[in-house]
Amino acid sequence: MGILALKMAEDLMQSETLDYCLVVGAEEVDWLLCDAYDKWRLLRSHPPIELFSRPPGGMILSEGAGAALLGRKGHLVIDKISAGGNYPKQKDASTLLGKIFRELELKESSLLVASANGTFVDLAELDAASAELPNALIYSLKGALGESVGASALWQTIAGAQTLLTGKVPPSLHTVKNRMLRVDRHEVDDIRSAIVSACGLNQQIAGLRLRLEH
Repeated sequence: MGILALKMAEDLMQSETLDYCLVVGAEEVDWLLCDAYDKWRLLRSHPPIELFSRPPGGMILSEGAGAALLGRKGHLVIDKISAGGNYPKQKDASTLLGKIFRELELKESSLLVASANGTFVDLAELDAASAELPNALIYSLKGALGESVGASALWQTIAGAQTLLTGKVPPSLHTVKNRMLRVDRHEVDDIRSAIVSACGLNQQIAGLRLRLEH
């Protein structure tokens, strides 16, 4: 997972011999992957992906890549990483997400860059965030970009970083109306931290907290 790759890179940066570390994630969708997700009833046959709907309508797979360059200096910091863990059943995802959100200890007004993709993941994240991050705004980019599995966590991290650096984020597309989901270009100017929630369909979850230093 992308978050674990970032954690490994952060650990490597503890060595004084490295000044930078490039982390890359990519996904090429093949027929085996599509067939597997279809048999697991996680796909939908046509767009759009409807995020946070009850019941979930399914996801659309996408291809792509993302890269993050970690350095020793800068105004944007990976403040904390939670390696998370595995959830044995879909219904257990919300409990593990709640544990991760508590571990990341976000107490101020913040942004949650969610993994919501039109599946059970959406409601697990929303339930956990409602309990543990009640003041956080929630943004998901997969309504626009689709689920790119191996690249998605890095895309989310990049989106969180750009939001903190610019104070701007586009609206989440095709989301059910909810107070926590009201993210637009005018609501994030005072946010200095963001949580990235990487909830994988392979029954693994991890997360990280980004912070913009003054």
